[in-house]
Amino acid sequence: MTSDRRSALIGAYATFALFTLLAGQFWRNLLGWWGFGIVAALVLGGAIWLVVATRPSWNWRRVPKSTLVFLVLATLSIAWSFYPGASALGVALTLATTFVAVALALCLPWAGIARSLGAAIKWVLALSLLFELWVTVFVREPLLPNFPDFDPDAEKIPMAFYWSRALLFDGGPIEGIQASRNLLAMTALLGLIVFGTMLAAGTMRRVSGIFWLVVAGAVFALTRSATVVLVAVVVLVALGFALWARRVGPERRAGVYWAAGAALVASVALLVVFWNRLLELFGKGEDLTGRLDIWSAVLGMIGERPIAGWGWVGYWNPFVDPFDDLAVRKGVVYLQAHNAWLDVWMQLGLIGLIAFASIVIGALWRSWFLAVDRPMDASGRSVPYTSAALLPLLVLVALIGQSLAESRILVESGWVMLIAIAWATKRRQWEHEPLPTGPRAKRFGGLDAQSVRDGAR
Repeated sequence: MTSDRRSALIGAYATFALFTLLAGQFWRNLLGWWGFGIVAALVLGGAIWLVVATRPSWNWRRVPKSTLVFLVLATLSIAWSFYPGASALGVALTLATTFVAVALALCLPWAGIARSLGAAIKWVLALSLLFELWVTVFVREPLLPNFPDFDPDAEKIPMAFYWSRALLFDGGPIEGIQASRNLLAMTALLGLIVFGTMLAAGTMRRVSGIFWLVVAGAVFALTRSATVVLVAVVVLVALGFALWARRVGPERRAGVYWAAGAALVASVALLVVFWNRLLELFGKGEDLTGRLDIWSAVLGMIGERPIAGWGWVGYWNPFVDPFDDLAVRKGVVYLQAHNAWLDVWMQLGLIGLIAFASIVIGALWRSWFLAVDRPMDASGRSVPYTSAALLPLLVLVALIGQSLAESRILVESGWVMLIAIAWATKRRQWEHEPLPTGPRAKRFGGLDAQSVRDGAR
């Protein structure tokens, strides 16, 4: 196989894998669980092929040890799990997802991952708008999945079970192919981050970049997701502090950190004072759309097994106790704690929470200094800042913000992006991988041949 053809296949695979991880519910609604299983197997098989084809080098000091600690702990939890069968399945899925993330991080340069992520987001956003348009124009009523895992002939079906509610011409909220306005809004926010940084770095054509920014912004607005609006505010604040830290340099960054601490304290105080008004502004009830009840139930579980938890399961299994009725609202059985930190604490206890926090904090620490420190070339000379260096930080901040109201960072795209950022930034501590600073090179399938060769070293 020629180098160009292999580069094209690698780019296509990375885009397909990230699309599937972002829009897993699309495949489940379209093809059912068996069809989704086939697609997931293709993604995993592709990751194995990617590693074999590129043969990335392995260096122990470039491995984030916190990831391995978390995975070992999750695996060991099968021994004390309250639901060992579900834990075994959950561990297997987490290990498979982690393998895909590590394969992408080791075999592709960060610029290649970013381009593939951008391409996957384009597919999700474009298909979501076309899907909503089709439902609104031709179906003209809420649409159920092709393979529902509930009785579609029931007298009353909760609106959360519908794939789309045909509200595009009403201004939303729309769910898109992901069947969730919060997930679609998060994908749109990631699109704004990816397209914005790529456009600023010169790795995306100006017309194309502006077009996709408009598309992402339109989808973001149509989802009307209050949760992700708040996450977007946090991302903007992080961007502001990162640009400030770049401008003042390392000698005067103490002021930036003091200001960030003061902003955090002030934000918490304002949140407490204006809590009820914020709920009214975003159309939320006092129970935060049922989240307070879910958190209360999860805290009760934590109180019974606070140190080692109930056993890792990842996404809750609806067929085992206690998840079959732990969080039920308006006839819908929710399968996450709607807070990743509480979810980890419940499943792996305090020791698991510390391990998870180590992954997040380590990745955030490295992403921050990648974003604000002046980059250097392979010879150690300073080179100009690039907007591409901001991307890992902003994506990670978005994931952390989302983790306070959703548990998606623990599964599918959330987990893959967290682990990929953790491993990619760790690698950059030991080698100077060039980040794009100008117009794109000629690319094949989203990757240039030199980038593929660099990523395999």
